[in-house]
Amino acid sequence: MSRLPNIAIDGPSGSGKSTVARAVAQRLGYLYVDTGAMYRAVTYLALKQQIDLDNQLALGALAKGTRFSIVHFCQSGSISLWCNGEDVNPYLRNWDVTSEVSRVAAVAAVRCYLVRSQRVFARSGGVVMEGRDIGTVVIPDAEFKFFLTADLETRIKRRALELCGNGRSVDTEELRRQLIYRDETDRNRTVGPLKIGPDTIVIDGTKLTADDTVDRIVALCQGRVT
Repeated sequence: MSRLPNIAIDGPSGSGKSTVARAVAQRLGYLYVDTGAMYRAVTYLALKQQIDLDNQLALGALAKGTRFSIVHFCQSGSISLWCNGEDVNPYLRNWDVTSEVSRVAAVAAVRCYLVRSQRVFARSGGVVMEGRDIGTVVIPDAEFKFFLTADLETRIKRRALELCGNGRSVDTEELRRQLIYRDETDRNRTVGPLKIGPDTIVIDGTKLTADDTVDRIVALCQGRVT
C-alpha cells in the first residue's frame, strides 16, 4: 500500500489553522496534529511544576521527558492531547498558559524535542499538521503545504468568538495586544520562526469562511482546480 501524503498548515494566531486543519483531517480521514497544543502543554506542565520559565535547561529537560499521545474518541469525534498519561486539553487555553506559551516556544531545546515528537506522528503519512514552522522545519518534505493568513481585525474577531464559545470573558484590547505580541515573537525568534516557505500555497481567509478554506485545500490535495 502506498504511503498517504502529509499536509502542513502554517499561519499566525487566529488565522483559523486549527478549525481548518481539523476539518481537512476529518474530511480526508487523516490524523490531525495540533503542534501549538504541544507547546501549550509544555507551558502548562512547566507552570504546574513551578519551573522558572527563564531556565532554558529545565524547560528543555521537561520537553525531553514528556511523552505525547493523541486520543481520538470515535463516538464524539473529539481529539485530546495527553502528556505522560494526563489529559491536558482542559488547561491549554487557560490565561496563564496563553500569556507564557510564546516564551516557552522560543526555547531552542524545547523546539528540538517537540519537533522530534511531531515528526514521529508524521512518519507514516496521512497527517494534517498545523503550527508555525510545519512546512519549513518540522516536515519540509510534506506533499502539500499551506499558509493561512487573515488581517488582524478578522483574527481578533475569530479568536474572541472562540473564547466566548468556550465560556471565557473577552477583553478585545488585551486580545489585540496579545495577537500583536505573538506575531512579533513568532516571526522574530531565531529557531523555527513563522514564515512562508518557497513552495507553499498562501490562502488569505479574511473574506473566506472556514468551510470555503477547507473546500479549497481538500480540492487542491485531491488534484481538483478551485
